[in-house]
Amino acid sequence: MFIKRTARRVGDKTYVNHLLVETVTTPQGPRHRTICSLGSLAPAPAGEWRGLARKLSAALGGQTPLVSEPTVEALAARARPARHRAPAGASAGDDVVAIHTDQVRSEDVREAGPVHVGHQMWRTLTLDTILAEAGLSARAQRLTEIMTLNRLVSPASEHAMPDWIRRTALGDILGTDFAALADDALYRNLDRLHPQRAAIEQALAARERTLFNLDDTIYLYDLTSTYFEGRCPHNPQAQRGYSRDHRPDCKQVVVGLVLDRDGFPTAHEVFDGNRQDRTTLDEMLAALEQRTGRRGGATVVVDRGLAFADNLAQIRARGHHYIVAGRPTERHEHLDAFEDDTGWTEVLRTPSPRNPGQKKTRVVIKRARHGAEVHLLCRSDGRLEKDRAIRDTHEQRFLRDLTKLQARVARGRLRTPTKIHEALGRLKERYPRVARYYALAYDDARRAATWTTQADLQSRAQQLDGAYLLRTDRQDLSDEEIWRLYILLTRVEAAFRAMKSPLMERPIFHRLEHRVQTHIFLCVLAYHLLVAIEKRFLDQGVHTSWATLREQLSTHHVLTVVLPATNGQTLRIRRTSTPDAIHSEIYATLRMPSEVIKPVKTWALV
Repeated sequence: MFIKRTARRVGDKTYVNHLLVETVTTPQGPRHRTICSLGSLAPAPAGEWRGLARKLSAALGGQTPLVSEPTVEALAARARPARHRAPAGASAGDDVVAIHTDQVRSEDVREAGPVHVGHQMWRTLTLDTILAEAGLSARAQRLTEIMTLNRLVSPASEHAMPDWIRRTALGDILGTDFAALADDALYRNLDRLHPQRAAIEQALAARERTLFNLDDTIYLYDLTSTYFEGRCPHNPQAQRGYSRDHRPDCKQVVVGLVLDRDGFPTAHEVFDGNRQDRTTLDEMLAALEQRTGRRGGATVVVDRGLAFADNLAQIRARGHHYIVAGRPTERHEHLDAFEDDTGWTEVLRTPSPRNPGQKKTRVVIKRARHGAEVHLLCRSDGRLEKDRAIRDTHEQRFLRDLTKLQARVARGRLRTPTKIHEALGRLKERYPRVARYYALAYDDARRAATWTTQADLQSRAQQLDGAYLLRTDRQDLSDEEIWRLYILLTRVEAAFRAMKSPLMERPIFHRLEHRVQTHIFLCVLAYHLLVAIEKRFLDQGVHTSWATLREQLSTHHVLTVVLPATNGQTLRIRRTSTPDAIHSEIYATLRMPSEVIKPVKTWALV
């Protein structure tokens, strides 16, 4: 399709007209067919005609641009009746066309299944309405959706995202032309989205509580770290600290996440990379109350990293209850009760619906009173093997390094007593789990580093292998209820795994603080979609994961079927491929249409 200039002279005056023309094949050879007259395009330069023709072609194909252009829309409206006029030999609405079967082909094949499901769940959660109420324009809503769907389906950087968008059926689904989309628009959208994060998260959590009838009396809180590639000199939150990713060489930020008992995110915060876990709780509780509007009455479940007296006081001060794992040393108060074989109740830990590959494990529990608290003593067969394996590994490494240090001292490679004591101290710091079972010493007279095993401490540790302690101020819960509420924390761990691996939260390449925070927010938004999709399956008793669904849906496409007619014209039908049985089953479970787009028929050039 192109623009052709014509001129007609009447008397001493020349009249210039511009025609929108396409090339068609006829039995007599290629010919130009006029779609419509565009009038005079003067004084627009001829160099702009090709761009105008391309925009008109996209508009006539059913796509709408991100930025509205009234001139193009007016010209497309004028050309549309002529563009869709059936060729000679075919009446309007006639589906019977004689074609050359050996010339039938398909083109512009785009992956549709995963983005179709993501878009439909986006609509189910009314995220466009939520973003509009937060003050984002229609264009910002579109950009936020495609950036979130990218993290859900095939995570990429903002620089690579436009190419991915053009490889999918998002342009067809959203009715938007993304041909000219560049990464600058996505980076600017991060800036627009940043100040609205809390309002969006609050409205989305409220929508999910209503839609899925969620329980808002249990909140699960945990933290993780996410590392950067690079020095990050312009982000004050990027600091070195305890790395859950085993990347102490990289700067990081700490992410706190609160889920409800069904695994839906309720609130999240981004903290400095060197922030201690225990210092984040009060700030996170304040954010949680702001997001939910709930003041007291909930039960907050946290891990042992927050099992400090001041943390528990912060929870109580806000009118909430707590369930927390006690620190390892607190088990020693109940050593006699752990050794007593009476009073234990057996419970069976079945695999999580979101982790069907998990094995069933046997756990025994026993209640012990401790003032105003209930202490629950727990023993797990699976944890017994894990504790012993970890301690044996650390002990072997500790004794190996001790032997090396002893050899250095014996050979005279290390002579200064101060340096030798410092080396012993560093070994204690490196292996705190097992170093307490050994008394380390340096005999200056013999110039020898020695150690002796403290058998009583080692024996006590072996007795507590597989044992852990839960603490709560809830007196009304049974032993099994306390234990089952605590193990819900594994859902936060699953959320972190999902955001770090399939949603690719890490590593972070952004350099500015607000863009890092918005990047993590988009990962949280994508996790909202993921958990909502999986919840629909769980409600039907189907245990599956988004990763499995995404792979199964990847073979459902949108494509253009090209049908060369015997009259020299070519019919193009933009449509969805016929869904396979697994596609139909997935769409039915999610209560979504299997037709990604409505078919669009166009008589076009060969």
